[in-house]
Amino acid sequence: MLFNSIEFAIFLPIVFILYWFLFNKNLKAQNLFIVAASYLFYGWWDWRFLFLIIFSSLIDYTVGIKLGKSKDEKQRKILLIISIAVNLGFLGFFKYYNFFSESFAEAFRLLGKPIETGRLNIILPVGISFYTFQTLSYSIDIYRRKLKPTSDITAFLAFVSFFPQLVAGPIERATNLLPQFYKKRVFDYSKATDGMRQILWGLFKKVVIADNAALFANDIFNNYSDYSGSTLLLGAFFFAFQIYGDFSGYSDIAIGTSRLFGFNLKQNFAFPYFSRDIAEFWRRWHISLSTWFRDYVYIPLGGSQGGVGMKIRNTFIIFIVSGFWHGANWTFIIWGALNALYFLPLMLAKANRKNTNVVAEGKLFATSRELLQISITFFLTLIAWVFFRSATVSDAFSYINIIFSSSFFSLPSFGEQAITVFTFFILLIIFIITEWLQRDQEHALQIAGIPIHRTLRYIGYYLIIASIVWYAGGKQEFIYFQF
Repeated sequence: MLFNSIEFAIFLPIVFILYWFLFNKNLKAQNLFIVAASYLFYGWWDWRFLFLIIFSSLIDYTVGIKLGKSKDEKQRKILLIISIAVNLGFLGFFKYYNFFSESFAEAFRLLGKPIETGRLNIILPVGISFYTFQTLSYSIDIYRRKLKPTSDITAFLAFVSFFPQLVAGPIERATNLLPQFYKKRVFDYSKATDGMRQILWGLFKKVVIADNAALFANDIFNNYSDYSGSTLLLGAFFFAFQIYGDFSGYSDIAIGTSRLFGFNLKQNFAFPYFSRDIAEFWRRWHISLSTWFRDYVYIPLGGSQGGVGMKIRNTFIIFIVSGFWHGANWTFIIWGALNALYFLPLMLAKANRKNTNVVAEGKLFATSRELLQISITFFLTLIAWVFFRSATVSDAFSYINIIFSSSFFSLPSFGEQAITVFTFFILLIIFIITEWLQRDQEHALQIAGIPIHRTLRYIGYYLIIASIVWYAGGKQEFIYFQF
């Protein structure tokens, strides 16, 4: 069920009404209703995969209980290995089997000994990368004795399957989300209205910004050999806003929807394209995944505490694994490695924590130095996005080669689409200005403490709604559903 679909527009108010008016008297019943609604939401794509998420949930629930009771360290390690093996086993089979099979065959072909490996017609379960990491963090935190296991199976199933963030995050930690299922939720009007504003902005990002940017980005990337270098750079620019609007838009809708039901999810994006270096970018982009890899992979490897060799090794591991998490393709691995190369100079110079505050904090305009830093960081990100978006590594290098050819100095050409592109650029400028003005907030329509006249606010809301309705013709899936 898509957030930008008619089905969800019907589903959400029904669940909201039943949740607050029928099941609000009993916490257990309310949590059970969340589980049922979440399974309906997830099963809307393919009901067969409900068995997978239920099985995975029961394994980690059981492992958690046994970890909490066991004092024997060897037994505790075995239990953790079972949780990791089951979760990563499912993820590896559904997401990476064909990649490893084909890479294995290709390696033998290059050695002059071709072999046949079977390719399976595997359907990737929606959201498996997200809920796998969510349940894994639960088992690992109990193993580390940072969290006590829950005996409330309903609360645990609700934690794993909570529908707003189930299929594309944010990847919530049990330490934050699970305790919220233990406490009685009371309807908070101010929290709900802020949630509605965040949902509205998320839909605007998805329907107006991301889906429009996708029209131009898809055409340019699919036919890149027909365009000049300047047009290809704009294609990468369009894709940058497509993936940002698409994914951060999903996160906004997920967080806003959670607030309607009395839950607080962690911020997943913090206006990353206003970052002054790559380290800041990764603190602001897909925050829940970045911090997950930091806490469960990077720090256990030694983090940045060892010598230079260890620091370089750990940096490449964390970024390459992050790239591979996004998809079973060498393009994602190179995208991760490229970001590691961007990050290394900052880390080795101990400058990766230099920009931790909001850019131009308390000011309307950034300095010329800050603008230059933002521009360089954004350009480096654009080049990396080329690998992320391209179908093959060869396509990515060819795309970048054309960008840096002499045709870069020619004017971009869009033919009959020129007027449409110009109109979209105006919308994009309005979007960027709005986000810039709100860069110190959790989302662009957060107005707490900001003196805006009621009339002006409602004019803004109606304009956003009108633009969403106007551009809502083609219902497109969210990009991160494929991850």
